[in-house]
Amino acid sequence: MKKILIVDDEPNNLMLLHHILKEQYLLTLAISGAQALELALQERPDIVLLDIMMPEINGFEICEKLKANPLTQEIPVIFITAMNTPQDEARAFDAGAVDYIPKPVSSPVVLRRIQTHLSLVRAKELEDSQREAIFMLGEAGHYNDTDTGTHIWRMAAYARAIADAAEWPDQLAERLELAAPMHDTGKVGIPHNILKAPRKLTPDEWEIMKTHTEIGHKILSKSDTPLFILAAEIALRHHEKWDGSGYPGGLARKAIPESARIVALADVFDALTMQRPYKEPWGIPEAVAEIQKGAGSHFDPKLVKLFESILPKIVEIKTLWDRKGHH
Repeated sequence: MKKILIVDDEPNNLMLLHHILKEQYLLTLAISGAQALELALQERPDIVLLDIMMPEINGFEICEKLKANPLTQEIPVIFITAMNTPQDEARAFDAGAVDYIPKPVSSPVVLRRIQTHLSLVRAKELEDSQREAIFMLGEAGHYNDTDTGTHIWRMAAYARAIADAAEWPDQLAERLELAAPMHDTGKVGIPHNILKAPRKLTPDEWEIMKTHTEIGHKILSKSDTPLFILAAEIALRHHEKWDGSGYPGGLARKAIPESARIVALADVFDALTMQRPYKEPWGIPEAVAEIQKGAGSHFDPKLVKLFESILPKIVEIKTLWDRKGHH
């Protein structure tokens, strides 16, 4: 059961809210600001219902204090109050509240608003755990690799910038940025002696190496959320080439999903400009020239043009991530 802290110095108001909520939630009641702050720390409620007009510390100040403390700042605060001028409402939101319910309260409104905000908290928790899963899958793909961890995130930022330039809707561009780090997840299924081979691979070994695209697709297809569907598509197709000479399907041109065409470009640019045990990083002009050389054979020529047009942005991303990599 979710926990709610109700703060009001009027016993009647407390009893009314207690009556409305007691069936569905675990309730803690506070009759003063000091008590409210203490209970918020002790109980860590899922939500706080807060009156504004109270002696000593008013609701605005309580809310500001809750938001200033790292231990309580994530708890959503809903003001329930008779002070309902537009100025009061504005001040409530400025103090950090997520909602504002005027008195006298109606039980359906209170119940519905609480449900809404608890489901928003749950959505954020899910999103956070999804990001953690992405991080782990991205790292797993490079676990036996000589890459530095920052590679996958820098490459994902490049992919996002190209998607923005290709006028992808914001939500999809963000999804691409989260999906891109998982493009090499399938490398977990490639034997260590092939991944780490300090020499050119034999034809047979190369065939095994190429299966990382299908292995990644198989792993990521276990989820049917839009994010992982996109990640599975990228994992499978990021080594296809515009002229049809890539793998695993030998797809050409527009038959290759645009997501994979974008990631292919971002991935190669990042690999070229990155320090590796066996090579020095290329300078940006040389790397860009190499990308331009691949336009129409390896890469979608339209995306190469877009990439050129946002070079300042690409350089900015590289500088930012290079700094992070050294910390």
